[in-house]
Amino acid sequence: MTLKNTIIFVFVSIILIGCENNPLLVNTSDVQLDMGFINVDEIIFYSDSLELMKQHEELSKNEESILAYEIGRVLKIGKVSDTAFYNSIQDFRSDTSIQALERDLSRIIPLLIDKEDIIIDGFKHIRFHFPEGNIPESIAYLNGLFTTAMFSAEKEIGVGAEWYIGDTSSIVEQLNTQYFFDWMKNAMKMEYYERDVLTSWIETHYVNPVDGNVAENMIRWGKVLYLVEAAFPDMDPRLIIRYTKENYNYAIDNEESFWNYLVDEKLLFKIDERATRNLISEGPFTPGLPNQEAPDRYGQFLGWRMVHQYMKKTDTSVKDLIDAEYNDILREYEIED
Repeated sequence: MTLKNTIIFVFVSIILIGCENNPLLVNTSDVQLDMGFINVDEIIFYSDSLELMKQHEELSKNEESILAYEIGRVLKIGKVSDTAFYNSIQDFRSDTSIQALERDLSRIIPLLIDKEDIIIDGFKHIRFHFPEGNIPESIAYLNGLFTTAMFSAEKEIGVGAEWYIGDTSSIVEQLNTQYFFDWMKNAMKMEYYERDVLTSWIETHYVNPVDGNVAENMIRWGKVLYLVEAAFPDMDPRLIIRYTKENYNYAIDNEESFWNYLVDEKLLFKIDERATRNLISEGPFTPGLPNQEAPDRYGQFLGWRMVHQYMKKTDTSVKDLIDAEYNDILREYEIED
């Protein structure tokens, strides 16, 4: 074997070993998607009167859910005549605090636009595993006035771009601390954007909510996170769970003690809305644990670890994971050294 052939053989072997170690590394080059992006914030804030009316009509036809969300819930304008609509938009534009926020958004939205290929590739991975699965037709950039970061409708995703401005923004620093706590501001990071888009869509369209016990709710979120990982198999695991590096390391290091606590307190099979909410909801930490050092959503993290082991030990496909019984997943779980 020549040196050139040896190098090629070694290179191919490395690729094959990597794919074998990570079954989520799939080839999506043949996957076709028809998905668009639209800057609704730019239309609303910068269009002249004629263009605004034209775009408003087009959005009413093609982006009905997103427009209803932005105009109704965020701007609280509702369905009014063209004149009243334009006057309301003018009032919105003239607000000095809105103008300041828009200056930040004019910097942030182009950065989100730069990530469109990454988002498309993530959805290509989902389409690979779910050939008949629902994929958004469009993703719209919005000024959501800090209502919600992601809004997944039947066919579209609305992105509240302001949630990715960063905690050092003067606008973020001035947010009312009665409603926007420091942990919320600290989480307004661009690095979480891609996973947030896919998480919102997957949670809404692929993994149904459950009304069962604590373990079932944890595993439901484990499935969501595993599908997000399937969308971005090369992504840093801490970003999948939306943790800082320190919080992710803490979660890994304390997995056994956390599990033992749930077992000792007999929480796993308890149908308790408060316990479930404590373990899977966002916050400064996970309430109900012996200390407040544990990062929030520790229940989501552990559910993800359970699903990982289940997928590692069985021949279940990503598609079949959706319908896997939580008892079967729980049965395969054990603390790894």
